[in-house]
Amino acid sequence: MMDPSKYDYRENFDKVHGILMYKDFVKYWDDVETFQARPDDIVIVTYPRSGTTWASEIIYLICKDGDVEKCNEDVIFNRIPFLECRKETFLNGVKQLNEMASPRILKTHLPRELLPASFWEKNCKIVYICRNAKDVAVSNYYFFQMINSYPDPGSFPEFVEEFMHGEVPYGSWFKHVISWWEERNNPHVLFILYEDMKEGLQETGRITLQ
Repeated sequence: MMDPSKYDYRENFDKVHGILMYKDFVKYWDDVETFQARPDDIVIVTYPRSGTTWASEIIYLICKDGDVEKCNEDVIFNRIPFLECRKETFLNGVKQLNEMASPRILKTHLPRELLPASFWEKNCKIVYICRNAKDVAVSNYYFFQMINSYPDPGSFPEFVEEFMHGEVPYGSWFKHVISWWEERNNPHVLFILYEDMKEGLQETGRITLQ
């Protein structure tokens, strides 16, 4: 196992219902848990480093009838807020969404069991993108190296061991994917493979988003 003194999550992370999460997010978790969805919300769900921004731009473009100019009107994190993201006054996904006009598009990395109940009660459209675990682990490793405020991920084999045990933000990739795979027959959930998106971009538009 990794030397805890080298890879100390306690400085940056805490847990919500047993799942590792950023401390800043956990501090305001009640705001996330009690978030009120609207029936026409579109929710983009991924495990971190699974093509979230790419999928967000595709879905936003679909909802804007292919008008590229509308997609250039603002940065992606303003057009598609990150639900649970909170950095004191700098970023506040819940606040952004509450102030947005409908229809709203939002993104989240939450496993099925942590998604606010109101999304299920309102029968919101949900798009889940699943990426191969090996590629997700590699992408996460280099992401950790890139962000100065994150703990040192150590060597790649050390990081993979933590990844396999779910000791990374948002917990186990395996449990996360399974939790959403179990919703694949829900008519309001579209489960997409990242690899299929790469092979056939035309197919990603088959969900009716409006």
